Amino acid sequence: MTTVLDKPVRNRWAAPPRPVWEEQPTRAGLASKGLVLGIACLAILFPLWIVVVTSLSTRQTIDEAGGLVMIPKDITFVAYQELLSGGQVTRAAIISVLVTLVGTAFSMTVSVLCAYGLSRTGSLGHRWILMTLLATMFFSAGLIPTYLLVQTLGLTDSYLALILPSALSVFNILVLRGFFMGISQELTDSARIDGAGDFRILWQIVLPLSRAVVAVITLFYAVGYWSAWFNASLYLNDQNMMPLQNVMIQLVQKQEAPVGLGQAIKTGQLSGLAVQMAVMVMALLPVAVLSPFVQRHFRKGMLTGAVKG
Repeated sequence: MTTVLDKPVRNRWAAPPRPVWEEQPTRAGLASKGLVLGIACLAILFPLWIVVVTSLSTRQTIDEAGGLVMIPKDITFVAYQELLSGGQVTRAAIISVLVTLVGTAFSMTVSVLCAYGLSRTGSLGHRWILMTLLATMFFSAGLIPTYLLVQTLGLTDSYLALILPSALSVFNILVLRGFFMGISQELTDSARIDGAGDFRILWQIVLPLSRAVVAVITLFYAVGYWSAWFNASLYLNDQNMMPLQNVMIQLVQKQEAPVGLGQAIKTGQLSGLAVQMAVMVMALLPVAVLSPFVQRHFRKGMLTGAVKG
């Protein structure tokens, strides 16, 4: 009678086993690493803490603190309620969300199709297309020709001007291409023998095996669209079409209150500083929420695609 020994269950939070040639860390080394990491985390989280606490503080608390608030007192959500009550900030947030969703979907579709075509070394003109894309990483037409092109195409004062001029990133395409080239050729060949076309191979074989790199590149595009402000300031003249980042610039740098809040700030119902911090929190919140879910894909997605490219 044979006895089946259960494999020891490894703690998912435990450190991976060290190679035999690496020496065991000393207590001083571990303490110093923990201290450095703690200081780095504090340097990142402390300013965020101040921004959040100030956005939730009343005008009296901000006046008593002389500006930014570090210790929470008399928490209130009045600033967020006013910002989301249907004024300029609410409209700008909706515009940013829609531009991010549509732009990310468009950029990922074109980037995946381009990267898959370039990963097939026998495709028509793939070398010349690849060289052309690489050339755009080192040479560009400049700001004025780009603006004239957008103006000639009639994209000024259009939401397409927030998407098309920055729709593609050659770096992201090269990372996707490198990952696609690392997929076993036998899988695609066997699928082709069974009668599958390129689109079916891409959808049912390549993309399911490339979830890590697709998730990372999607996050890159989404953060880029969400944080973009230059295209809007350059191509949009209508203030009602401005995304959230441009409204934040007007509020923080130019000290211009959003439409509908100017009177509330002048009468003392709201603190201008609390409104500024609340807009910053709204701009940072989506990235802070989405990043942890994609963080586990960063190492596999970026390093594998870059090395195999």
